[in-house]
Amino acid sequence: MRPYMLAENNWKTIKEASFDVAVLPWGACEAHNFHLPYGTDIIEAEEIAAEGARLAWEQGAKVIVLPPIPFGVNTGQFDVMLDINMNPSTQLAVLRDVIEVLDRQGIHKLIILNSHGGNDFKTMIRELGLRFPKMFLSSCDWFKSTDQKEFFVNKDDHAGEMETSLILYLRPKLVRPLSEAGDGKAKKFRFKAMQEGWAWAERRWTQVTADTGVGDPRQASAEKGEKYFKTVTQKVAQFFTEVAKTPKQDFYI
Repeated sequence: MRPYMLAENNWKTIKEASFDVAVLPWGACEAHNFHLPYGTDIIEAEEIAAEGARLAWEQGAKVIVLPPIPFGVNTGQFDVMLDINMNPSTQLAVLRDVIEVLDRQGIHKLIILNSHGGNDFKTMIRELGLRFPKMFLSSCDWFKSTDQKEFFVNKDDHAGEMETSLILYLRPKLVRPLSEAGDGKAKKFRFKAMQEGWAWAERRWTQVTADTGVGDPRQASAEKGEKYFKTVTQKVAQFFTEVAKTPKQDFYI
């Protein structure tokens, strides 16, 4: 039993415990090319949260990891079989209920550990922060914490070399042979403003990629995944620890 994982604990251990910060892993259930499981984002979210919390506990930070939310925003993938969509309005309602419990029970810091590019919690945090003024609400995208170029040959946007390497390390039995994987080639919007990054529109996934991947996975390895996982979780743990140990009145310098 890991004391920082809520789902593994019981009332005997929890009723007298106190925690400085709660972590809510948030993933998605969606196709990841031909070779990775639909639960890729969920696995990554929970494993990175758990290891980050373990390392934070070693630094004396009382972190509690909540069970992961398995569904994310997949509105652009509505025609991909069993890609489960949770609308942003539903996410807001779920998040509000979780925050209400934490606020009532005196855990006034929450970090959403996001594992899906389609999730965007910023506007929700603004709205809920106004409703729950005692709460410190934050989200972090673990996949933006570390430059992929330090570990991988090919940039990964979805089910490419990075994610494949991670799952080869974390859940190798769930990965089909890389010889069966698609090449992850993807089309881009033709508009210059979007290519430069100052305009945005949602991608229709099945018009962009033939195998649901965006990024070539074929040079992935468990060894790369292990090195990347350790680097990412050290950064995540540092963030957890800093938030846990810093009084809210000292957040700004």
